[in-house]
Amino acid sequence: MYPHCNSSTNQQLNKSTTQQINNYLHPITYHPTFPIDCMMMKKVQDVKRVLIRTLGCKLNYAETSAILEDFVKQGWEISTGEDRPDLVIIHTCAVTGKAEQKSRQLIRKMIQSYPGSRIVAVGCYAQLQPERLERIEGINGILGSEEKFNTANYIGEAESKVQRDILSRGSFGDAVAAHSLVTERASGRTRGFLKIQDGCDYGCAYCAIPIARGRSRSVPLADVLDGARRLSEAGYREIVLTGVNIADYRSGRAGLVELLMELDGFVGCRIRISSIEPDVLSDKLIETVASSSRIMPHFHLPLQSGSDRILAAMRRRYTTSGYRERLLRAVSTISRCAIGADVVTGYPGESEADFQKAVSFIEALPVAYLHVFPCSVRPGTLLAKQVDSGERGMVSPEEVRSRSRRLLALAERKQHEFLDLSIGHRLEVLVEECHEGENGEYVLSGYSENYLRVNVRLSSDRARSMVGKEVPALIEKKGGDLNLEGRFVT
Repeated sequence: MYPHCNSSTNQQLNKSTTQQINNYLHPITYHPTFPIDCMMMKKVQDVKRVLIRTLGCKLNYAETSAILEDFVKQGWEISTGEDRPDLVIIHTCAVTGKAEQKSRQLIRKMIQSYPGSRIVAVGCYAQLQPERLERIEGINGILGSEEKFNTANYIGEAESKVQRDILSRGSFGDAVAAHSLVTERASGRTRGFLKIQDGCDYGCAYCAIPIARGRSRSVPLADVLDGARRLSEAGYREIVLTGVNIADYRSGRAGLVELLMELDGFVGCRIRISSIEPDVLSDKLIETVASSSRIMPHFHLPLQSGSDRILAAMRRRYTTSGYRERLLRAVSTISRCAIGADVVTGYPGESEADFQKAVSFIEALPVAYLHVFPCSVRPGTLLAKQVDSGERGMVSPEEVRSRSRRLLALAERKQHEFLDLSIGHRLEVLVEECHEGENGEYVLSGYSENYLRVNVRLSSDRARSMVGKEVPALIEKKGGDLNLEGRFVT
């Protein structure tokens, strides 16, 4: 059990965090009428700085914040990257081969940018392929999915040999609570991430995440509610629930629906559900969202393929007819509900007929947006074994690129269609940014309840005071970059 899993320890540390920040992070101002406390000056000079760069999912970002919170509690300062940090952490991702490549590139960039700093790679890629990362010249430490939460594992000298600390598969402990920063919340930041679950038991043929993060485990309900309270009190106006498979949440008798009902009556801000598996989008969950003014009408519902043959090969737990029924049930029950989807193309063994079935299936769905991914065969997965044995043949790279382009064009059409539905309607926009526009106007930018990016023009000096607040906007047209444009209404 790590320190920030202990609720009683958290309560003690939380009370002293502000004082620690004042003691260690704020510079001392010299005043000639007061003696300088030499010990305090030395303490300030000895303050260490940590910089974290994060790749990947919302869950990674929530966990990055938990790691930073622990360093702050121990007197470290969070580096902006403009100074020379003592410690640089790269929070890696391994969901695709491209994500792994980006992780390696970022590690090398940090090594080059901060010579003399201790460089430590953590997270899913570090867990899955530590040997590959160890070959990068200049890296000092590699920590796995569990070890990254223990700040003691990061300590060492930059010139020492590479430190590796990786748990074996099947050795993962309880889910570690995590949420966005509260002690040093960035100015203007309105959405906070709240981890409720980790790992996955689904065993999809192509997915390496269960190998990287272990079995499905849930953060205890009391810890989730405490995290939500802290985010709300810190000024976040929207809480995004994150995890690998959040619909698998279990804490005592509470499942995801019970957790949502608790949060709905517990916090005074928006609640947004992130990705959720289609087979667990139950009527009860849909009705809970439909009856709430705080739970946002938005789901990300991974599809992966519109071919039943490929879905079976992927070992997904639904058919296309089941997916369609759940999606239509949600959009018919929840007012202005937006549903996005993931779709993978070029899955080994995917024929042109499979691909055409997928395109036709998606064309008939009222999806708000699509995320398109070329299939990436991950080492250690069932799919990798099937490819290596010749059981499933690879689709040619040229064909994968062609199918990806066709799906991306379809994705743009579907997004335009969904945006058109909002023109002439009023949306509540949570303002994240404000900048000066033309003719003395201000442009407020943020997200609607159903996760549409909206720009609102306002000719008033009080525009800047609206950052972090919900404002009503009448949508007038589509703007550039698939945004909506509207005007402030009362």
